[in-house]
Amino acid sequence: MFPTISYLLEYLFGVPINLPVPTFGVFVVLAFVLSYFTFYSEFKRKERLGVITPFEQPVFRDGATAADYAEYGILGFLLGFKVIGACLDLNLFWQSPLKYIFSLQGSWLAGTMICMLLSYLIYWYRKQEMLENNRRTTIVVHPYQLMPKLMIWTAVWGFLGAKVFNFLENVQLYSSYSFADYLQYSGLTFLGGLTFGAVAYLYIGYTSGMRLIDLADIGSPGMMVAYGVGRVACQLSGDGDWGIVNLAQKPFQWLPDWMWSFRFPYNVLNEGTYISGCAGNYCTILPQGVFPTSFYESVLILTAFFIIWINRNRIRLPGLMFSVYLLVIGLERLLIEEIRLNYRYEVFGMHISQAQIVSILFMLLGLLIGTYVILNKNRLTKGV
Repeated sequence: MFPTISYLLEYLFGVPINLPVPTFGVFVVLAFVLSYFTFYSEFKRKERLGVITPFEQPVFRDGATAADYAEYGILGFLLGFKVIGACLDLNLFWQSPLKYIFSLQGSWLAGTMICMLLSYLIYWYRKQEMLENNRRTTIVVHPYQLMPKLMIWTAVWGFLGAKVFNFLENVQLYSSYSFADYLQYSGLTFLGGLTFGAVAYLYIGYTSGMRLIDLADIGSPGMMVAYGVGRVACQLSGDGDWGIVNLAQKPFQWLPDWMWSFRFPYNVLNEGTYISGCAGNYCTILPQGVFPTSFYESVLILTAFFIIWINRNRIRLPGLMFSVYLLVIGLERLLIEEIRLNYRYEVFGMHISQAQIVSILFMLLGLLIGTYVILNKNRLTKGV
């Protein structure tokens, strides 16, 4: 495993390079960047097709709004609190980068200062905008120009959702935790982040005049990219998203051992037993091989993304792409949970995980939406 980029670079090039940047963090950032450009591309494509249109936004004579201050203030606080906080206390950060990122540790002073700085800058920018448009009461905004706002709020609400779902998924583990301990634990659940983040995204887009069904279609490829690349981060760092113990014989001899049963050496969670002779912060290996489920998920989801992306111009019925997305995500996770290590609830005599419950709901919703849009295709495509 590659808990930091140093491990990955040494593995690829055979040269030890002291660059202790967390691999998980790098690929999470990559997931955000790729997702951002996927969303951006879809917004522009849908506007070219006339599915969505620019809208008018009032020019506020008093400068920035409360929403402006909230958005940029939160962004500034997070940048100062975490990024500058990590720079000021590198030793603490490098001891456990992943735990630091998702904890309450950071620089409150730097967070407050950057928050105030960005709040002032947005105030100044809105004042300049007001002066430049002193003869106009509205300005034209293209939907793709909402992307910075969308990314900020989906990230904030997505993080909260990931924490809430992770608590529900591991309720027994957290039963002895205090609230502060829980906040400092690095556990996150993708489906929770997806659900909360999607609600924030749809709300902002809907209040800007776009149809929910079109917003859902636009967001589907981007959410697939985020999921797929995020799972690459899990696999490379060994963040605990692995499966149950797998001692079965490998079905295909040409298949690399790690694709079938893997012990995740040097995993970022320090789970397992000590590796003899190892020195450093990451020196453990699982006692038995497990299914590398994060690898399976990344392959399945990214393959589905490329198929949808190549054929996106052929999927013209509003809501159909979102329906396909829900079915793919739901079916993939429903099946992969059979070999994942998760707490299971007893539902109607069946032992099922939280992720499987959500996956079934996703699939049912996908079927309902797909049926609805097919039966109402004439009305939904009218005027598009």
